Amino acid sequence: MSIPLFKKRITDFSKNNKIHNLDSLRKGDPIVHIEHGIGRYAGTTILETNGIKSEYLTLIYAEDSKLYVPVSSLNLVSRYIGINGNTIPLNKLGNDNWSRIRKTIFKKIKDIAVEILATYSKRAIQKKLAFRLNPVNYRIFCEDYPFDLTSDQMQAINAVLHDMCQPVLMDRLICGDVGFGKTEIAIRATFLAIDNKRQVAILVPTTLLAHQHFDEFSHRFAKWNIRVEMLSRFRSLKERKKIIKKVANGEIDILIGTHIILQDIKWFNLGLLIIDEEHRFGVSQKEKIQSLYVGIDVLVLTATPIPRTLNMAIYGLRDLSIIATPPAQRLAVKTIIEEYNINTIKKAILYELKREGQIYYVCNNVRNIEKTKIFLQELIPGLRVAIGHGQMCEKDLEKIMVDFHHKKFTVLVCTTIIETGIHITNVNTIIIDNADRFGLAQLYQLRGRVGRSNRQGYAYFLKTPSKKLDREASERLKALSSLEKLGSGFTLSTYDLEIRGAGDFLGKEQSGQINTIGLSLYMDLLKNAINTLESSSNNLFNFMETIDNTIELNIPFLIPNDYISDVSMRLQIYKKISNANDMEEIEAIKKDLIQHFGKLPDIVNDLFNITLIKKKANSLGIKHILAKGIGKNQWGIIEFSIKNYVNLSNLVRLIQSNPSKYQFNPVTQQLKFCYDTEDSSHKIHYIEQLLRYLA
Repeated sequence: MSIPLFKKRITDFSKNNKIHNLDSLRKGDPIVHIEHGIGRYAGTTILETNGIKSEYLTLIYAEDSKLYVPVSSLNLVSRYIGINGNTIPLNKLGNDNWSRIRKTIFKKIKDIAVEILATYSKRAIQKKLAFRLNPVNYRIFCEDYPFDLTSDQMQAINAVLHDMCQPVLMDRLICGDVGFGKTEIAIRATFLAIDNKRQVAILVPTTLLAHQHFDEFSHRFAKWNIRVEMLSRFRSLKERKKIIKKVANGEIDILIGTHIILQDIKWFNLGLLIIDEEHRFGVSQKEKIQSLYVGIDVLVLTATPIPRTLNMAIYGLRDLSIIATPPAQRLAVKTIIEEYNINTIKKAILYELKREGQIYYVCNNVRNIEKTKIFLQELIPGLRVAIGHGQMCEKDLEKIMVDFHHKKFTVLVCTTIIETGIHITNVNTIIIDNADRFGLAQLYQLRGRVGRSNRQGYAYFLKTPSKKLDREASERLKALSSLEKLGSGFTLSTYDLEIRGAGDFLGKEQSGQINTIGLSLYMDLLKNAINTLESSSNNLFNFMETIDNTIELNIPFLIPNDYISDVSMRLQIYKKISNANDMEEIEAIKKDLIQHFGKLPDIVNDLFNITLIKKKANSLGIKHILAKGIGKNQWGIIEFSIKNYVNLSNLVRLIQSNPSKYQFNPVTQQLKFCYDTEDSSHKIHYIEQLLRYLA
């Protein structure tokens, strides 16, 4: 069993950001190029120039114009994420309309960056007493966890422990699928708080989930004389008052409850608030949380962050940890989407009965739930069916769930009350009636109720027959069916951003800007704007300067098909390489490739080296490098942009030292150079040395 102790903070959203990845890109998807605007992805192609083959991304723009983007320039492109991505108008190549749009949005982004930094500052000055980790107690406590941690769990736990042991308030979001181990992270954070003599509040959206957590936390803390209590609407007024009094006196260490704990409770020494399934709480409830729980650490758990929460993580206003690694032997749930069909229902139930499993049948209209039960019993005579919904009294509902858990009946006809807090491993089929009426996060959570063992799970999403779905409903179902892979909750939230828009976390105007240029590009520009402001640069618009420079060395650079055959995988790697900022990141990517695919071909090594040259040239304000030949007395050209960062003294010294080899034309801003090279690696090394000298 792995018991991690924190070593460093793990919060870099951009490096793990699935929004930026191109691995899920499909032909026809909208894509945005920072210099040319919005086009559509048309696949990759190998182009040959002067006998040299390289791989390019093909983009289609208005009037069927094509743009070929070399794979070394993928840092300039990203998936377009915004409302109506399928119908967004394409930009015209060679038209300055995109340039005007971008310039206007850049100015607005700067204002938002200023506001975000102000929020940073406000949060930073809210100091609190840093927790101290007792390694001995912590290790003993962790030994009771019966499973091995996944690498993602370990990273998330490290990050949470680090945050809590700082004098700055923690506000961290843990995003991971149901059953991926978020609760264990919350339990370990709770232990650290209580070991530091602080109380913990755990806010959950439903009574069923409150019971689930109460049982789990009580079990884990049983050996430690830690007092756990639960508040819900089913407690009598007398019981509630008694519990609240104990909380105020410090007689309760952990209080678990629904929104009822948002009432004015006087805490003895509250140190940590944990919010589970945050997307289930409304805006007014979140505002209540912010007003009541001030000056304490906050840990939020969710499988599918809502757009507003995702925005906060994007902007760095909330730290983010993603748990994408599934538990061992877990299988992805197979998703079937079709119109309501009695034969499909019968077939699904009979198949599950054959393997002695159980079924959830979700009918989210309480008035029709009894009719649905009768219908199923008539469809399959002898079928044992029960009903469960939130309008039942707590004792009856609890008995139903216990009986279902003990296999006293086969089918539970229920509302979305099962969405959270239900963990029955023998239920591996779920049928959802009128699935088009559910939200994306709801459907994802409901699907997560099955397939929680090593058995194959099935989710049937039945649409209303003969009904033309509205755009959002159609997009929701399409997105869900495309993401059957385990650990897709975070990616699904980015689709939610596409369908619903990014929200107005810092103002209503913001969502319009995001939809104009796409969320991914918006994030990049905002991040650069914040970095520029934080660096106190004289030029607040350095982040606007992007040079789509070209490097022509007459050297092929691509990942051969016989090294990595999958196009999506190649795109993902190309994107990682082009986004790498330094040699350390490049070496890490190389190491991963060697580990998964074997020794790097020379052509892939050249790709890495040319990418680094391109980045160095961009940082110096170099627009173009041309060095096509190999051999003695070959000529090349370096063209500088009007605003560049070349060391002028070094440039003059270079020309004066050897005027026959180096010549500068001030009119064209070009440096002509003569070189002698034996092969491609020698040429690359020469260009690298020349750029290093010019810097």
